[in-house]
Amino acid sequence: MDSIIEDVRVRKILDSRGNPTVEVDILTWNGFGRAAAPSGASTGSREVVSFPQGGVDQIISEVEDVISSELIGMAAEDISDIDYVLKEIDGTDNMSSIGGNTTVAVSMAAAKAAANSYNLPLYRFLGGNMVNKLPYPLGNMMNGGEHAGPNAPDIQEFLVVPVGASNISEAVFANSAIHKRLKELIQSKDSNFTGGKGDEGGWIPNISNDNALEIQSQACEEVGDELGITIKPSLDLAASEFWDKDENKYVYAQDGISRDSGEQVEYVKDIIDTYGMFFIEDPFDEKDFDGFSELTSAVGDKCIICGDDIFVTNKEILAEGIEKGAANGLIIKPNQIGSLTETYKTVQLAKENNYVPVVSHRSGETTDETIAHLAVALGTPLIKTGAISGERIAKLNELIRIEEELPDPEMADLKF
Repeated sequence: MDSIIEDVRVRKILDSRGNPTVEVDILTWNGFGRAAAPSGASTGSREVVSFPQGGVDQIISEVEDVISSELIGMAAEDISDIDYVLKEIDGTDNMSSIGGNTTVAVSMAAAKAAANSYNLPLYRFLGGNMVNKLPYPLGNMMNGGEHAGPNAPDIQEFLVVPVGASNISEAVFANSAIHKRLKELIQSKDSNFTGGKGDEGGWIPNISNDNALEIQSQACEEVGDELGITIKPSLDLAASEFWDKDENKYVYAQDGISRDSGEQVEYVKDIIDTYGMFFIEDPFDEKDFDGFSELTSAVGDKCIICGDDIFVTNKEILAEGIEKGAANGLIIKPNQIGSLTETYKTVQLAKENNYVPVVSHRSGETTDETIAHLAVALGTPLIKTGAISGERIAKLNELIRIEEELPDPEMADLKF
């Protein structure tokens, strides 16, 4: 078979924060695949462990040979079998032995090697011949919370999505235009603004949450009018990061306000109504299924209420959320669950229950472009991958290339 694995190589590389992560090469009789794993700063407590205690160095010194000996001779196209072998090698429920970043990098590299063995792009190998839709890009424009400093907004990410774009190129450059406009608007609010950026390339303003919401909305309207397309504001609150379990309240340090779960529901509802939000991620703590359910019931017909830390790309946890009516969308991060096989199962469960799956980057990224192919292959209507900086545009530029290859490309259906 063309995709029989002949060698597996593991190396330590830099992520976008300058921290070590793992990159994997898989060589087959007739192909080659390379993939690197990202890492997050705002993480869910039920994510798989990224690396064992010894970190990447332990993977290189102790695990590479074990993985190689098990995978050499297997067919790279048998992705589910490879993922099963990796799970058996690890032997734990949370991938703490060899790390979810290790297993996901191997899983993605194997898929890319299999695709290359048959001279197919990854999106075609995984998604089949009927794939023709591109996801809308969720662009990170301003950062607060864990991605910024003490004077920034409490809300972690101020996002936009160009829902009126007719193609991926128009969408990508619309997000870039919003990013440029926001720099001007921030300077009008903060005379000391130096152009600082967060991990994902969003500006870090020293302004209140309300001011940030106002200029986000203003930028969407102004740039949207100039380009002749609709651009909608969105948010990732990352509320687990400012949930105080002792007080049982969400503590907004920037505003000097604390809110219980019920007050948080009303606050987020007001933001959605006032600013016409299209997408709201993690508006509650990862354990607050009731808050997610109440908000979804109230506004789920006009806004995507998306769970990240609460679901961590885990189909069992998602099933619990579905039963409780918590959210109507979820973030898909393959390294949260450790393999493409488990990622696929979670996406399928989401689609079967009308949850919007959103393939996403992490705050600590690499120039690996795999998630662009995954978003197309899995048919997700949104991809969250920033708007600027090299490791982010690697995915966006890859989507532009993919669109050129598709025989009859369309933008995804955003109805939910």
